[in-house]
Amino acid sequence: MTDTDLAFASIEEVARLYRKRSVSPVEVTKLILARIEQLNPKINAYITVTAELALAQSKKAEAELFAPRGRKSHRDRGPLHGIPISLKDNIYTKDILTTAGSKILKNFIPQNDAPAWAKLQEAGSILVGKTNLHEFAYGVTTNNPHYGPTRNPWDLNRVPGGSSGGSAAAVAAGLCYGSIGTDTGGSIRIPASLCGVVGVKPGIGRVSLEGVVPLSPCLDFVGPLARTVADATLLLDPMFARSKREPSLLSARKSSARSSKRLKLGMPKEFFFDVVSEEVYAAFRNAVRAFQKQGATVKEVSIPLLNETEEAGNHIAWPEATHYHQQAGWFPAHSADYGEDVRSRLEMGAKVSAIAYLQALATRDKVIEQFHLAMADAGIDALVVPTTPIAAPLIGEESTPIGKTNHATRALLLRLNRPANLAGIPAISIPCGTTSSGLPIGLQLIGAVRNEPLLLQIAQVAQALMPVLRRPNL
Repeated sequence: MTDTDLAFASIEEVARLYRKRSVSPVEVTKLILARIEQLNPKINAYITVTAELALAQSKKAEAELFAPRGRKSHRDRGPLHGIPISLKDNIYTKDILTTAGSKILKNFIPQNDAPAWAKLQEAGSILVGKTNLHEFAYGVTTNNPHYGPTRNPWDLNRVPGGSSGGSAAAVAAGLCYGSIGTDTGGSIRIPASLCGVVGVKPGIGRVSLEGVVPLSPCLDFVGPLARTVADATLLLDPMFARSKREPSLLSARKSSARSSKRLKLGMPKEFFFDVVSEEVYAAFRNAVRAFQKQGATVKEVSIPLLNETEEAGNHIAWPEATHYHQQAGWFPAHSADYGEDVRSRLEMGAKVSAIAYLQALATRDKVIEQFHLAMADAGIDALVVPTTPIAAPLIGEESTPIGKTNHATRALLLRLNRPANLAGIPAISIPCGTTSSGLPIGLQLIGAVRNEPLLLQIAQVAQALMPVLRRPNL
C-alpha cells in the first residue's frame, strides 16, 4: 500500500491495519499532516491545523492500542481510535481557535469542547485541524472573504459547496478520514455532493447542537462527512443520541443488513425534478434503475407543500440568524466586519415580520406531517431524489443555466436540501456518478423521523450499486 493508498483508505481499513500492527496511529497522523502541508495551500480546506495536538493524541492512541493485551495500559476505544479527522470551524474546541469563518471571531478560543467533539475524543479520534467554511455557515460556496475560498479538489476553479466546504474538500482530497460539519439548508449534503463524498444530516435531536455557533436553531443539524457510508456511520455513532431501547448504529448495521430486493423507495411527484440539469437527471435515473434491477420497488408519492419549503425556510433562517447576531452584539454594531453576502442576509432577516416567521413555523409543522403521512401511507423506506440540481459551479458564478433559463446559483444548490431540514428528518448524500467533465453528482436519500439506522442501511446498499469515483487528480 502506497502512502496515497493509505491516505484514501477507509476508516475501517485503517482500524484493521492498526490492530494487525501493520501501521501505527503516529505514522498515519504524520502522513495526513504531511499531505495537509503539501496540498492545503492549493485547496485551502483548513483554517487551523492542529499538528502538535494531533501528534500528542496519536502517541496516546498508539500507546493504548499497542500495549500488550491484558495490561492496564491497553485500551481499545473502538474503530475511531487513532483515526485523524477534522472539524468544521464553527464547532467549539477547547483552547483551539474557533473562528466560524469570520473576522468577528478571528481570536475566539472556547473554554470547552462541543459535546459532539467531546464524544468523538472519547472514542479515540485525532483532531488534525479546523476546516474552512462559508462565513458563519451562512452560504453554500465556502468562498470566504476573510480566509480565502476553499477550492474543489476535482477542479480547483470550482466551489466545493458549503457551508461545510472545507470539511468535504479535506475528505475528498485525503487530508483526513472524515469530518464533522453542520447543515441548516444542505450545508453537509451540498458539499458532499459537489466533492464526491458521503454526507449525513441526522434527524432532529439526534446530535447535540451545544457548543456550535448557531445559524438557525430551528433548522441546524450536526453530522459527518466521509468517503463511505460505513465510515460516516462510524463517525455518527458516538455522537448519536438514542433511547435505551435503540441499539447503536453499528450493531443495527450488523444485525439487519438490508437487501435491495425488499426496499421500497419513493419519488416525490412535486418539486424535486422541476429544475434539474440534464446530466444530474441522467445520473439520478441510472441510480434508480440500478435499485430496480436489484429488485427494489420505486413508486411516486405526493408531498404537495414541497413548493413552499424555500420561502418557509428563508422566513425561519433569516430572522433566527439575525436575532442571534443581534444578541451577540455583533450586528449591526460591527456590520463592516461581515462579508457582503452575509451582511445582506442579516439585513434581510431584520425585515421579516413576526407574522411571516410564525406562518413559516406553521408551514414547517404541515411539512413534517406531510412527509410522515406520505412515507407511512405508502410504506416507503426512504425517498430518493438528487442532492443538487447541478454539479460544482465555478468560483464566483452567481447564476447557472439549466436549459435556456438562468437560475441563481445559491438558490439552486439549496433547493433540494431545504425540505429535510424543515421536516427535521434524516437525509444522506452519496456519490452516484460524474458529469461528462468528471465532476461528481450526488444522490440524496431521505428517511423517516428517527429512522437513521434504516436510512444508513439503505445508503450502504445504494453505495454498492453506484459507480466508483476515481480519486481527484491533485
